[in-house]
Amino acid sequence: MAEKVIITAALAGSVTMKEHNPNVPYTPEEFVREAVRAEEAGAAIAHIHFRDPVTGLPTTDPAIMQEVVQGLRENTRLLLNLSTGVSLESTLEERRRPIEFHDPELASLNPGTMNFCTVNYKDGTIIHDKTYYNPLHATLEFGTLMHKKGIKPEIECFGLSHVHNALFFFEYYDFLVPPLHFSFVFGVMGGVRFNSDILNSYIHAIPPGSTWQGIGAGPLCFQVAMASAIFGGHIRVGLEDNIYLDPATKTKSKGSWDQVEKAVQIARIAGREPATPDEARQILNLRPKKV
Repeated sequence: MAEKVIITAALAGSVTMKEHNPNVPYTPEEFVREAVRAEEAGAAIAHIHFRDPVTGLPTTDPAIMQEVVQGLRENTRLLLNLSTGVSLESTLEERRRPIEFHDPELASLNPGTMNFCTVNYKDGTIIHDKTYYNPLHATLEFGTLMHKKGIKPEIECFGLSHVHNALFFFEYYDFLVPPLHFSFVFGVMGGVRFNSDILNSYIHAIPPGSTWQGIGAGPLCFQVAMASAIFGGHIRVGLEDNIYLDPATKTKSKGSWDQVEKAVQIARIAGREPATPDEARQILNLRPKKV
């Protein structure tokens, strides 16, 4: 189904807070409301970083995770993609919990440690100088658990070396089952910038038959979405990555759902249509739907 684009709504990440955009969901009720509207707008997948309903900080508290997952299962047909990134401050034990306690269709899998920083591009100030800790033994552990539970890894690549690390695991271990699914992330300081050469290098580095989606941080969100739609990839938008519906005018999103609406428009401009959850399941070669 090459004419179909899978649109993922990343409802809340580890960084964006209500102070940045008041529509970032914290409570289970807010997650469900956002997910329902994202599905109605054309999303097939919801990507979830769980939040503490009071503080808004990332969490893998079992009770909070259960309430969010149950609410999404009962109120939407969306495929669930749970983050094992959680936050830069989370321990590996905490980051394992979403796939330990739940059986989502997909979960993020990170194949390499990197700088993950915030900078001021106007004057070069380094605001936050942090490390996103992803040792290879954790990739192996998380990937093996995903394989055991039938969870499809979404291999998050912030640089070409992450693709190469994934190829190493693909060649020597059995937890990555083809067709592989990748996320190419652009615009995070410590990762890569967005241009056609880098996108082309990503596309040519992955095994034949693999699927991929583009993720653009901040103002790159819809530029990357357009390139992904044109070159055969899939699209991720949402308040995890970008708080603006129109970055040029600084018009803030009313939720992840209006970014999904814009992603649908972008897909159609490129001559493609948004995939339904069932079509996304087929495209990504996911396990059969539980009944």
